[in-house]
Amino acid sequence: MSEILMPRLSDTMEEGVISAWHKKPGDKVTAGEALVDIETDKALMEYEAYEDGVLGEILVAEGQTASIGSPIATLLAEGESAPAARQAPAAPEASAAANGQAAAPQQTAAPAPAVTATAPAQDVAAAASNGTRSRPPSSPLARRLARENDIDLATLTGSGPGGRIVRADIEAALKNAPAPAPASAAPAAAPAATAAPAATEDPDVERVPLSRIRKVTARRLTESMQTTPHFYLTRIVDVGALLAFRKTLNESLAPAKVSVNDLIVKACATALRANPVLNVSFTEDNLLVHKRVNVGVAVALEDGLVVPVIRDADRKTVSQIGAETRELAGRAREQRLTPQEMSGGTFTVSNLGMFGVDSFTAVINPPEAGILAVGATRKDVVVGDDGEFVARDRLTLTLSVDHRACDGATGAKFLGELAELLENPLRIIA
Repeated sequence: MSEILMPRLSDTMEEGVISAWHKKPGDKVTAGEALVDIETDKALMEYEAYEDGVLGEILVAEGQTASIGSPIATLLAEGESAPAARQAPAAPEASAAANGQAAAPQQTAAPAPAVTATAPAQDVAAAASNGTRSRPPSSPLARRLARENDIDLATLTGSGPGGRIVRADIEAALKNAPAPAPASAAPAAAPAATAAPAATEDPDVERVPLSRIRKVTARRLTESMQTTPHFYLTRIVDVGALLAFRKTLNESLAPAKVSVNDLIVKACATALRANPVLNVSFTEDNLLVHKRVNVGVAVALEDGLVVPVIRDADRKTVSQIGAETRELAGRAREQRLTPQEMSGGTFTVSNLGMFGVDSFTAVINPPEAGILAVGATRKDVVVGDDGEFVARDRLTLTLSVDHRACDGATGAKFLGELAELLENPLRIIA
């Protein structure tokens, strides 16, 4: 018998939540087969079995949390049986009989599955039910939403590839669900539910549990501000030529579209390739200069912030960056990003311009040494070269820099080169 351990599925993961088991105790397990869905700090992922065998005991039921490296189940070899101590708990019955106590309750509890030794009965029942029922193919996110809303996947028809049930199918089922029946069938439960919180809870305050993404975001950004000496450089850039260049690109690339942010990501990658002063990571003994330019793009979710990474952004075209960014952002909102798609970044771009924010400062994403905060494009009245007042399209860039890895003058030089690229956009693709 071997133990199945909670894997490390991301570089920031410390614990995981069991979302759904695909097998029940006694089921045959084949290497490479999806065994369990695990919710990490960044995504909901299918975890595959590494070896053949038979699932022995589920140690962590659906909805429960386990730290990295702790056992979540046992795996038996072919022909191997579960330990006798778990199969035949006869000692409590013998003790009860010796003391003259009624043995009937013990005898009725004895046939319960061995899983009940480590998980609440209701969780075990749910896990066993999910394992025994033949479910249609579905995405991990769809399974989680179905479980949270008590939807039987077997009653749905999937609209995804090969009939796979996806998030949209769950949302459609919720929209078409009948209104809940009046709560008149359980009069005894209502007083207990309302009386207990009144003594300790403020009725004007709602407690909303933190999501795993929110918890990790809070921890990492707090560590960044406490351990990384930030300094900030701000520059206002004339982007009239950039907007005209984008319009020309979109006319030639139709129906594909390129955003201003795509051009900024490409410009950052080009500047980092030419002058890699910020394409570095600081350690206590060394400055790590990265040979690849991997630009992270901050994506805001309802329950936190994730940063998918555009790898080798300096070697990709603007249209390739745009398509990859849209794909990664969509996968992020569906919680389908893999740890590999969110790791390995060497620089980050955070854009709040679409929300009308003129300027802001961003917190560095360790172990990177810099992050660029991009504000909204706006019309400013400035004095032209001929002394006349003219309206110009401008935006504000604020560069946050790790002062341990880079000094003010070198950071300013990088920001100046970036501004030069944005004001002369043909150089971005040259």
